[in-house]
Amino acid sequence: MDIKKKIKALTDKLLEYSEKYYTYDSPEITDFEYDRLSRELSELEKQYPMYALPYSPTQRVGGQILQGFEEVVHEVEMESLQDAFSYEELEAFDKRVKNVFPDAEYVTELKIDGLSVSLTYENGILTRAATRGDGKIGENVTANIKTIASVPLKLSCPVKKLIVRGEVYMPRKAFEKLNEQRDMEGEHPFANPRNAAAGSLRQLDSSVTASRNLDIFIFNLQKCEDKNFSTHSETLDFLKTLGFRVSPYYNRFKTIHDAFEEISRLGQLRDTLSFDTDGAVIKTNDLLMREKLGKTTKFPKWAIAYKYPPEQKETEILGIQVNVGRTGVLTPLAVLNPVFCAGSTISKATLHNKDFIAERDIRIGDTVIIQKAGDIIPEVVKTIKEKRPSSTKKFEMPSVCPACGEQVVPDEDSPVLRCINSECPAQLLKNIIHFAERDAMNIDGLGEGIISRFSEEGLISSAADLYRLKKADISNLERFGEKSADNLLVSIENSKKQNLNNLIYALGIRQVGQKASKILAARFGTIDALIAATKEELTVIEDIGPVTAGYIREYFSNKKNLHFIFRLKEEGINTNYKSDLKDNRFEGLTFVLTGTLSGFTRDEASSIIESFGGKVSSSVSRKTSFVIAGAEAGSKLTKAENLGVKIIDEAEFSRMIQIQ
Repeated sequence: MDIKKKIKALTDKLLEYSEKYYTYDSPEITDFEYDRLSRELSELEKQYPMYALPYSPTQRVGGQILQGFEEVVHEVEMESLQDAFSYEELEAFDKRVKNVFPDAEYVTELKIDGLSVSLTYENGILTRAATRGDGKIGENVTANIKTIASVPLKLSCPVKKLIVRGEVYMPRKAFEKLNEQRDMEGEHPFANPRNAAAGSLRQLDSSVTASRNLDIFIFNLQKCEDKNFSTHSETLDFLKTLGFRVSPYYNRFKTIHDAFEEISRLGQLRDTLSFDTDGAVIKTNDLLMREKLGKTTKFPKWAIAYKYPPEQKETEILGIQVNVGRTGVLTPLAVLNPVFCAGSTISKATLHNKDFIAERDIRIGDTVIIQKAGDIIPEVVKTIKEKRPSSTKKFEMPSVCPACGEQVVPDEDSPVLRCINSECPAQLLKNIIHFAERDAMNIDGLGEGIISRFSEEGLISSAADLYRLKKADISNLERFGEKSADNLLVSIENSKKQNLNNLIYALGIRQVGQKASKILAARFGTIDALIAATKEELTVIEDIGPVTAGYIREYFSNKKNLHFIFRLKEEGINTNYKSDLKDNRFEGLTFVLTGTLSGFTRDEASSIIESFGGKVSSSVSRKTSFVIAGAEAGSKLTKAENLGVKIIDEAEFSRMIQIQ
């Protein structure tokens, strides 16, 4: 057999094995044998690159590094769905549909909690993959999508042109493994599998995406040039024959009551699934009916997404520990009998403060209901008094700091206790962690784990000590080498160039966040001018106010803090502000961001607005100039509509910020 034919035969055979394994859960060969054949193909492709096929499975390992993601205009708009939170809202949806089509049939599907994408195939070969973006314009992520093992690179049956829509997600086991790895490397863990999936898919280095073990379910046929279908369920059946993993547990029902019974049943299965789901979708099955029902300005009228309430679990409080935060706040945490809830095992939950504990009469030994607030932060909802044993113990907040032993004092502005010892080791460590964060001094590679290690080894006791670290200090530590030491030292050196607003934020002054830091930097220009500012001068600045002004003066009146800043100056840290104002096109305009943006993070969009002289607000009012609405925009969008505030999408915002 000649080389060209051998490469094609190996490619086709590996694709066949992959389809059997990932789509039909029916492996024909061992993982070892598959890897052997894959290596053989890879070696042949290296020797004879002219014969490598565009759908070769060797592309799944990634390796392509992009400068950025190019924009993609969707041939078929990727619409978002209206949300429902009650059976009554589903009944109202049913009434709207049945008034037009009394015989309408519904299809129910799980709503996978991930990132929506479209895949385009031409003559059976995957040619493009794009994120949803604003529904009209997304980003080209073809190289990264190809790393997902369950995505067919070549369809089992050629179709002239096919566009499908699916949801990329991170399986729970892959999520747990990734966070364990990040913890070992001193990196912040991802909050949930959805965030992890989104971050992994938008990597410029596709080999990073390949290492994250993403997966996908296909849930809609957007376009098919060769065939005609009459129902949605037919399209799903057809997609399965092409080798796609389609939306699991889909089913057909005649009535909204039966459909609701099904999605309620699926809701009970949530913690047994290998992936996260935040709801279920009900769609009219007949495709012609969909066409005639049409859509509103925001949503199709033929489908609705039912959102499950936060998942709650019952467990026991084994104890209560108190953590000391960066600003000295004492926060009680319930130590729980571990329980799996909303995609992860929960062993601790916040109890907020002493008032929270007292109001709910929470005791050690209580059986409690927990949930994840916003599906992220575990919290105790209530105690189950009927299950309270006589052995429970009431909890009292400590009178001294558990980290340093100094007396704690009640906070003037909130129901918390605070340690005011500036030498408190817990605060010092957390201050260093904050100092190194991306939005502060942005010391890449310096995560919580590494900072804790340096502290334990006696290498640092304040953030200023980071700038006196030597290569030998780092490379001699276990799990460090010369290259990792060099990389970290370069990152520390680069942080010296950060703008003044980053430095102000890095200092960790109470109530001085990123926005206030930028206002102060722009107003005073140098750290020395800010140090010399009076409370009166600070108070008159918009968005600062008397309380924040008091905290700023308190910080700069502390001799230890001034000595810390003096040390930073000695190490060559930039203490001057360089304006990033490009022009004044947004001067006098106020923007509000809502929903999920695809091309920018919230911080990036805010920085761009401010670089053109605009202001970003967190709330909508009559003074708001524009609301930028991304995917799944919520109550801010509704309020903007009610107030008549101009609403723009991400594409329009992108046009507004083009350099003129």
